[in-house]
Amino acid sequence: MTIYEAIKALVLYAEKNGLIEKEDEIFSVNQLCQALALESFEDCEADGGAGLEDILAAILDYAVKNGLCEDSVVFRDLFDTRLMGILTPRPSAVIKRFSEEYEKSPEAATEYYYDLAQKSDYIRAYRIKNDIKWITKTEYGDIDITINLSKPEKDPKAIAAALTMKQSSYPKCQLCKENEGYMGRVNHPARQNHRIIPMKLAGADFFLQYSPYVYYNEHCIVFNSEHIPMVINRGAFDKLLAFVKLFPHYFVGSNADLPIVGGSILTHEHFQGGHYDFAMAKAGVETPFKFDGYEDIEAGIVKWPMSVIRLSGTDENRLAELADKILGAWRNYTDEEAFIYAETDGEKHNTITPIARMRNGKLELDLVLRNNITTEECPLGFYHPHPEYHHIKKENIGLIEVMGLAVLPSRLKEEIAVLADAMVNGKDITADERIAKHAEWADEIMKNYTVTAENATDILKKEIGIVFTSILEQCGVYDRTETGKVQFIRFLESV
Repeated sequence: MTIYEAIKALVLYAEKNGLIEKEDEIFSVNQLCQALALESFEDCEADGGAGLEDILAAILDYAVKNGLCEDSVVFRDLFDTRLMGILTPRPSAVIKRFSEEYEKSPEAATEYYYDLAQKSDYIRAYRIKNDIKWITKTEYGDIDITINLSKPEKDPKAIAAALTMKQSSYPKCQLCKENEGYMGRVNHPARQNHRIIPMKLAGADFFLQYSPYVYYNEHCIVFNSEHIPMVINRGAFDKLLAFVKLFPHYFVGSNADLPIVGGSILTHEHFQGGHYDFAMAKAGVETPFKFDGYEDIEAGIVKWPMSVIRLSGTDENRLAELADKILGAWRNYTDEEAFIYAETDGEKHNTITPIARMRNGKLELDLVLRNNITTEECPLGFYHPHPEYHHIKKENIGLIEVMGLAVLPSRLKEEIAVLADAMVNGKDITADERIAKHAEWADEIMKNYTVTAENATDILKKEIGIVFTSILEQCGVYDRTETGKVQFIRFLESV
């Protein structure tokens, strides 16, 4: 494919997928030529059925060959995002179309917007399909497991370039509204094809966008227009409930607001949502409970590995009021017998991960009790993956995982393959530094299974799911035992 054929194919792709109109063809060709330092264009026939990945690869190869772009994944991503930004509709046009679709239905609006995010290559669908996904059946329901491979790792050229770069605080973080259309740099992704949708939530200015890495269907991010810190309070509950009233087919939740149990970006208030039913949402209430003065609200403990209170009702103000009451009680709650301390040495430990949804015409709010205390044996957090499971995952358990979707490190793709081969062929697992950390776990697995070349990978995937379920149990502040239930109810009564 010549560079002219690639440009023509990209313009045809944009027209075919509704990014531009037929009248925009010549203009778009010229804009792309300018980005590629071409002073003229030779009209030609192009493959109208070529896939976006192939078209962009041809253009990027030309850019690299002609010194326009470094040959590394980070620099190539910066360059092709610039090209797609030329073809992506202006923010005003996207907002106008979203509003028109919303008049038909909230589903129509998000369907249009999600499709645009993929067609404009903001969501690189051809990378997402490489993610490894499976389901593990547990007593709590079907737990989703994913090894996410779509987020590119930094390459040596980008790391070296970042060291010599002038430090910049614009945008302040990857969630700020100033990312819309931003050119990016080696330590900050390009966002020329990024579009955001404004909205009001409980009187505050927010924006809707999709996650470029899509851990689940229509994985969206809802962020404050201002760069202000995450905080779980009455206002957060009001905003979550306001969002699901605007988009009743979506759930929305917030990471907690403390380190260890919180999200990766605590400096900017944001929520995550989407069009997906997680295992936790499907789990039922196993222990109903009535809060005095709130008899109009159904409540109870959810059958889930973590400690979850579910509230259900029709009045969002009453739900938010009760949730705030529970949060206030939990912030200051200590139960030494259950190893729950509100604070130690002046450091606060208790907070909540809240999730809102609509179900059968009622508003539903799940409150997941969190505590970030550390111990000598668990310096990364006691209610956190314990050291014996760090060979699978030692990162924070955030909102998405709380709900039953494991986001596991990309290293596991290779490690599963190497470990399966070692187990089948009787190799010394401890001698291979890639999998030595799995040796004890693998020994236990081999005691319980007859491992063959045909079933080794499936067995490892099943056992990884079991490990993740055990990790969620470790993150629950109350044990899944009768004693733990008594302790949990003791807290509910204290509210």
